[in-house]
Amino acid sequence: MSIFELFINNFPRLMSGLWVTIYVTLIALAIAAVLGICFGLMLISSNRILRGIAKVYVAIIRGTPIIVQAFFIYFGIPNVTGVRLDATTAGIITLSLNAGAYSAELVRGGIQSVPKGQMEAARSLGLSKSQAMTQVILPQAIRIMLPSIVNQCIITLKDSSILSVIGLTELTQTGRLIIANNFESFKMWIIVAIMYLIPILILTKISQTIEKRLKIGKN
Repeated sequence: MSIFELFINNFPRLMSGLWVTIYVTLIALAIAAVLGICFGLMLISSNRILRGIAKVYVAIIRGTPIIVQAFFIYFGIPNVTGVRLDATTAGIITLSLNAGAYSAELVRGGIQSVPKGQMEAARSLGLSKSQAMTQVILPQAIRIMLPSIVNQCIITLKDSSILSVIGLTELTQTGRLIIANNFESFKMWIIVAIMYLIPILILTKISQTIEKRLKIGKN
């Protein structure tokens, strides 16, 4: 059986797996964006407690493998609480927490890269600190962070493949199940790799375009 025939024969299952991958990734990125902004602001807060909470969260997530986080959320938490999570929910929580920690560092770095004079100028115009942050600082920081944000999207999309270890039937797990039926592992992994590669190449192109436009804007 050729690669093309293998792809056509399993097209519905592969597209279903791809859809689960994209769905989980998009939901996780949306939640991670909120977490990233909240914890990013906490990292630069003058409040020691808030800074401490944010630092602990970022340190734990960045210091542990995502596969361990997935096992902890899917197997560990239910073992203690008795509340069983389905693979999709556990997967979304895992990706959200993981991407949120890295996004928090992006937000912190983006905000700190905005000249301090911008805050002072905004305050001199009568804006409160929170108004200056949301209306002046954050828009500039997001513009600076855009290429890194796209890169984080790519990383999260690829990390979604790890969720196959908890039984989530995303693209990687779908490929494994198909291989179990026909033993065409070499050809199937080529197909799966290409199906990951296409959206990642699109996101990479978007990132490169954004970087070019930002450079033009600075000039």
